[in-house]
Amino acid sequence: MQEPNSLIHASSPYLLQHAYNPVEWYEWSETSLKKAKDENKLIIVSVGYSACHWCHVMEHESFESYEVAEVMNKHFVCIKVDREERPDIDQIYMMAVQLMNGNGGWPLNAICLPDQRPIYGGTYFRKPDWINILLNLANLWEKEPEKAVKYAERLTEGLQQAELIEAGNKELTFSEAQLVEIVEPWKRNFDPIEGGYNRAPKFPLPNNWSFLLRYAFLKDDQAVMMQVMTTLEAMATGGIYDQIGGGFARYSVDGQWHVPHFEKMLYDNAQLISLYAEAYQCLKLEPYVAVIKQTIDWIDREMTSPDGLFYAALDADSEGVEGKFYVWSKADFEAVVGANPILLDYFNITEDGNWEEEYTNILRRNFSDETLIQKYNLDEAGFEATIEEAKLKLLAKRAERVRPELDDKCLTAWNAQMIKALTDAAQVLNENKYYEKAKKAASFILNNLMDEDGGLYRNYKNGKASINGFLDDYAFLIEALIALYETDFNEAWLNEAKELTDYVLSNFADEHNVMFFYTSNKGENLIARKHEVMDNVIPASNSVMAQNLQKLGLFFDDEAYRERASAMLKAVLPRIKAYGSAYSNWSIQLLNELKGINEIAIAGTDLRLVKKELDQQYIPNKIVLAGTKSTLPLLQHKQSEQTKIYVCRNKTCQLPVATVEEALQHIK
Repeated sequence: MQEPNSLIHASSPYLLQHAYNPVEWYEWSETSLKKAKDENKLIIVSVGYSACHWCHVMEHESFESYEVAEVMNKHFVCIKVDREERPDIDQIYMMAVQLMNGNGGWPLNAICLPDQRPIYGGTYFRKPDWINILLNLANLWEKEPEKAVKYAERLTEGLQQAELIEAGNKELTFSEAQLVEIVEPWKRNFDPIEGGYNRAPKFPLPNNWSFLLRYAFLKDDQAVMMQVMTTLEAMATGGIYDQIGGGFARYSVDGQWHVPHFEKMLYDNAQLISLYAEAYQCLKLEPYVAVIKQTIDWIDREMTSPDGLFYAALDADSEGVEGKFYVWSKADFEAVVGANPILLDYFNITEDGNWEEEYTNILRRNFSDETLIQKYNLDEAGFEATIEEAKLKLLAKRAERVRPELDDKCLTAWNAQMIKALTDAAQVLNENKYYEKAKKAASFILNNLMDEDGGLYRNYKNGKASINGFLDDYAFLIEALIALYETDFNEAWLNEAKELTDYVLSNFADEHNVMFFYTSNKGENLIARKHEVMDNVIPASNSVMAQNLQKLGLFFDDEAYRERASAMLKAVLPRIKAYGSAYSNWSIQLLNELKGINEIAIAGTDLRLVKKELDQQYIPNKIVLAGTKSTLPLLQHKQSEQTKIYVCRNKTCQLPVATVEEALQHIK
């Protein structure tokens, strides 16, 4: 039996997967970095995450091989990093690999000097190539170290300069023309038939569609609205969505949302719940409700810890095969639900299989319910009952299979996104149990993941909080706390949000730049300190922070917060039009600046009823306040027994009205 390496003591499930490799892996720590310096050895920084298929492949081919381990252990100090626990390390070496090769991804393997500065890197390497590269680099370091140092100097300089945002022009004013410049080129990438963008693989990118939904609604752009609807329907009926269990996979490898890369991530699903809730509020399309409820049910069933926090991810593989848990042969399918042609049609089941793995099918829906009801001459209720019964049977049978690995760490940023998703669903669907789950998770974080000086921890696992929080942990938690306040009007949430915001201003600010650093002043010194500015599959921590400042500036009437938010947007604005989809959250802020944020204050004893009615209306650019003994500036001097709704925008308030209907007139 192979003796474990030092990763056996790690908290990360991804690192634990490597604990029995013959490679002498270490965690990123003072000890391992000192070892490299003391022994004057190059460092291998190998970054991945538990649900990453090609990370597993490279582990199996290279890191489980004694031949490879011999080379790695002899010449290098080998450090394994879970990118979800340490996105700060991942960010730096990913940028380095992109500067070297023009592209990146995971697994990410960087070779560095003993002082952490990178000299070489790439993603997945075949075993013979990996051995070859390592031997060449070891030879270079032994015979011509000055060459390696020179290269490291140039690369590190590039790293420190990369993606630097210049201060924006203070005189810049926001205009409708800027929006047009952003959206017009963006439209050229739409796939009007299959939804999403005209490329493969297809990622859901929920924040993109959230911006486009708001834009289409506020600008009355029917073409963009059609694209949003096409995309949401195509994702919900495609193989990327788990048709019997709920929840979305990370992306589809094809252009039809058919064949997923089967891992399921908390951050995708949290954002998609929010997106479908927002779209339902706007469009009132019932299929969206099913997606929201089924996805939350899946989170409940498979992704929720006993403390009420949410786990990070489900792996793509089970029994060493990608997707095995999710696919069905026709024979297996019929053994569970019978040879029913309606069900074969509904789930697209064929004898030969519907993707490249022969004789297996990925469940997806190629026909609308209406088409099948007509084809088989059924009544709607009977059809729905048949489908529902089949789903339950298939789900029960699937539960007997070997499950994909669960990554059971709980990350603050991703949990915060889930908390916000639950508050969105609670309000739009008037479902109190979702709010209770959100409240439980948020309370747990505030009570168990904060240090004595008011800072956050990033990770919670096995009863222990660890790793100092990064900017995304703060930004998303502040956003979630604001969302909780707007759900229950408990000002304690808002006060926590303000305290965390002030912590960010003190500990993440860059004195030379309006953007916040991704790492805190109290964090470890890495070779570069970066700003996260581009919105990717998760919105950038700086764009989330800018919107938090904008909203809190209104809640607390704090001009400095609002100025900061506006200055951050001005600094990014020149970049957006060239690549709108990478700045979609900043684009939402631009919409808010142009359309103004409706500040809706509710007074009176019936405020819950008013709020419930308001939740049925789609007003994407708003904040809502209510309460009877409030200290918030907008609610002061507005106490009354009767219902009164105040609408203010851009420092101008309308006369109070008694009904939501009248308030909507002011908003329009």
